[in-house]
Amino acid sequence: MTSVPTPTPTPTPIPIPSRTQFVLDAIKHRILTGQLPPGQALVETELAAQFGVSKTPVREALKTLAGTGLVVMSQYKGVTVRRVDADMAREVYDVRLLLEPEALRRAVRRGASLDAALDALTRADAATDTAERSLANREFHRALYLPCGNPLLGRMLDEVRDQAALVSTVAWAAEPSWEREADEHREILRLALEGDADGAAEALHAHIASFVRRAFPRASDEPRAEEGHR
Repeated sequence: MTSVPTPTPTPTPIPIPSRTQFVLDAIKHRILTGQLPPGQALVETELAAQFGVSKTPVREALKTLAGTGLVVMSQYKGVTVRRVDADMAREVYDVRLLLEPEALRRAVRRGASLDAALDALTRADAATDTAERSLANREFHRALYLPCGNPLLGRMLDEVRDQAALVSTVAWAAEPSWEREADEHREILRLALEGDADGAAEALHAHIASFVRRAFPRASDEPRAEEGHR
């Protein structure tokens, strides 16, 4: 009796990201790593040629980036990477000061895993360039607030995450402060892993406030948020 060979299962094709998503991720990465500096013009035809796509996905990606606050669209000047100033820094960091420490406090109190934060901290320490370290830094902060138990709170912080990273990129280019911030990150995580919710939240608040105060002195003219935690 002839045996019938078992048919080899057809592998499920791996979904390919849409052209728009590909362009969006690529432009965002370039902005947040300083390859596209604030004020840089973003020309649809040039970007389309660089990425080997039509202008349509580029246009859609730029609209999305405008919605997240990373680029500015002007009828007369076209699309440019958003410029960072003290007013922008204050707006973004006010939101972080109000929400991020509380999100971490809740994450610690509910005993959430912070393994992702530890992993991001390790990657930041091992980073060999500014871009890699910057991305690891963003992941560290997100890993602290995301397991807070309130998805809406996490999404609200995600909405300002890119703008905060843009502020950081500009500040680090002017005055690198990686070592100091890395030490502060380690202290925040130490307190969180020990279960000290209030201590970790206070350390995170001080970390965020001191960064924007050093980078944009005029952005700390209104100390209300900081005083509210004393």
